[in-house]
Amino acid sequence: MACPICSKKTVQDYRPFCSRRCADVDLARWLNESYAVPSNDPEDVERAAEEAARATPKIH
Repeated sequence: MACPICSKKTVQDYRPFCSRRCADVDLARWLNESYAVPSNDPEDVERAAEEAARATPKIH
């Protein structure tokens, strides 16, 4: 099995990763919301549109 971060061979102690570093990189991606789980829930779509509108600077 290959590490999902760097593609090196995995190490049993850190599976599915090859090292503590790669496990930490993966955790940081989750905590920074770099990963997302897709949703078809209409409330999620509406909330995402509202957040995008708030994040977009308004040009006058």
